[in-house]
Amino acid sequence: MSRRPFSWFAVAGALLAAWLAGCATPPTPAPDVLKVQVLAINDFHGNLQPPAPFRLQDPQDPSKTINVPVGGSEALATAVKTLRANKPHHVFVAAGDLIGASPLLSALFFDEPTLESLSLMGLHLSAVGNHEFDAGHAELLRRQRGGCHPTEGCRGPKPFKGTGFQYLAASTVVEATGDTLLPAYQVRHFDGVPVGFIGLTLKNTPNLVMPSAATGLRFDDEVESINRWAKVLRSQGVEAIVVLIHEGGYPRSSSMNGCDGISGPIADMVPRMDKAVDLVVTGHTHRAYNCVIDGRRVTSGDKYGSMVTDIELRIDRRTRDVVDTSATNVLVRLDTFAKDPEQTELLAGYIARAKPLMEREIGRLATEVPMVVGNESPMGHLIADAQLAATRDLGAQVALMNNCGIRASLVMANTGGIVR
Repeated sequence: MSRRPFSWFAVAGALLAAWLAGCATPPTPAPDVLKVQVLAINDFHGNLQPPAPFRLQDPQDPSKTINVPVGGSEALATAVKTLRANKPHHVFVAAGDLIGASPLLSALFFDEPTLESLSLMGLHLSAVGNHEFDAGHAELLRRQRGGCHPTEGCRGPKPFKGTGFQYLAASTVVEATGDTLLPAYQVRHFDGVPVGFIGLTLKNTPNLVMPSAATGLRFDDEVESINRWAKVLRSQGVEAIVVLIHEGGYPRSSSMNGCDGISGPIADMVPRMDKAVDLVVTGHTHRAYNCVIDGRRVTSGDKYGSMVTDIELRIDRRTRDVVDTSATNVLVRLDTFAKDPEQTELLAGYIARAKPLMEREIGRLATEVPMVVGNESPMGHLIADAQLAATRDLGAQVALMNNCGIRASLVMANTGGIVR
């Protein structure tokens, strides 16, 4: 049998290859990812019953639009339950203005029905918005903690127990103490991994409420407040940080998941936020958008409970930091999400008490009064005239109405011209 000649070169080559293999850097293992679902709403404004339909591009003819019935607490609760099903790690949050500028069913009871409704459907956290301060900060604290109205007493079917969720107010400082009016942040743990939530309203809040409502309070700069509390969270070992802020932007795109040419305050704020901030849930501008600004996911879900923003945080369990995000604005369509029976029962108790006022005739229309015609607002003129008529005996000479405070037109359809 023939033998191959012995070669020191072959042996040396084999040893060298083995040595180099042993010195090579091993491949970095893929991160062990924890998925956390964040469901978000903003600017609910007490719309317990469905608001005006949502105008949507017609799928059959993109040049046209269709009106889709949406919203109301019964459908919203079902949407939240449906979206979080089979998601073991989830949290339900809001970006402020849950109450204030509310329809009668909520406003008649100091917005307690709305706070009960959102608590019942599992809301965990919300930023304060400017409308949370409409009745002053003492009333906001009562609504958070519970108890009957200090002068009007209990109007609802049962004594008000307060909210089942926590309001956050990172930029609202009590001048006498230097402390925030409500907690600045909250840390929630998902399978042992901490996620920090900072909540705050816009700095301009004092200019959007009655002066007496902001007495004794200071509303600090939004970004400075966020960066301050982000530093506190990081000192506690929290790397995944979510901001809930009642301020927003204006996209050019009409797509509810678009972000074409977004402008406005939030577009300027996000790049100045601490890089530890991973997600920014916004509100105030009543727009829908789904953006990535300066590497951070930035979302808004329109208004009045018409949408739920379904967000996923993907967190590296080792570093405990967010490595990726995704989001979708989901329309709360009445033909998709059935009425939640718990919400129906809750509303029934308040509707029974409100019905005599809700059905009382207060006037009749000779013609419709639209919100806007060209550059004018007939509804705005009517409201201003009514305010002047009601206060003329007190010496009022002029009355004004801002367009943003007008919520709907007075219509003839299905009313016979009767105003209730």
